[in-house]
Amino acid sequence: MKYKDYYATLGVARDADADSIKTAYRKLARKFHPDVSKEAKAEEQFKEVGEAYETLKDPEKRAAYDQLGQYASGTEFRPPPDWGQAHAGGQQFSFDDLDLADLFAGLAGRGGGGRPRGDRPMPGNDYEAAVHLTFEQAFAGTELELDLAAIEYDEEGRARRVPHRMKVRVPSGVADGQKLRVPRKGGKGLRGGRDGDLYLDIQVAAHPVFRVDGMDIHVDLPLAPWEAVLGASVELPTPAGRVTLKVPAGTRAGQRLRLGGRGMARPDGTKGDLYAQAQIAVPTVIDEPQRKLYEQLRDASSFDPRAHLG
Repeated sequence: MKYKDYYATLGVARDADADSIKTAYRKLARKFHPDVSKEAKAEEQFKEVGEAYETLKDPEKRAAYDQLGQYASGTEFRPPPDWGQAHAGGQQFSFDDLDLADLFAGLAGRGGGGRPRGDRPMPGNDYEAAVHLTFEQAFAGTELELDLAAIEYDEEGRARRVPHRMKVRVPSGVADGQKLRVPRKGGKGLRGGRDGDLYLDIQVAAHPVFRVDGMDIHVDLPLAPWEAVLGASVELPTPAGRVTLKVPAGTRAGQRLRLGGRGMARPDGTKGDLYAQAQIAVPTVIDEPQRKLYEQLRDASSFDPRAHLG
């Protein structure tokens, strides 16, 4: 008979508790389920994970497995001489022709002490989904309808694929890369167990005008040279609509003009700010009268933009 390291299959320590074993199984079952996995040999790995869990979730079968000792996976071995008498309950096994999974399947159904597993509450499975939002949806919040190919578990902990459609509300102010928890929107709990949660992996598309930095929003503000020098009132787009912005006289290129409370919403209801960054836009095509005016300004001005260079 070849040894199979069930603990290594689930990726848990040999002294892992029952909850850690269940959590590891659910994670791997979701990863390798043939209906949803793109992993190589997913079906084979899914069966190996299920086989390991079927043994380690049962305290009696786990104790019997631990009594076999520890070997490298694939190593040929035979159970200790008294193992069958201690754990097989009088059943006779031909160990030479038996697979380890068949051996422990043969131990199923024997009586044992303790509370039956069937009356224990089982929490629902957590769901996870990637959500693609526009900048406008992230700024204002939105309601989405999701179609999930969810993995749920029956009372024995076996995984099955269940189609699941739901509506969720995404609050305003979510950020690209954020993981949003929606309580009790996951799988249904069994026997009074709490429902699982839904986790949304937020992905926000870039906007051609606005840039987000934390809770603040940045926008470029092109100004004509005379607007920057003399000051002006200009129209500026914001995510909530156009506003009139007063540009002070002597505004420099790169200077940021702040509009308080027009950024992204925080969970407490307050908002970040919007910053308009001044850029001096120079006309590239001018007629002869305009050229003469610029020449007059050049001749009359004592301004030296490179004076600081020495």
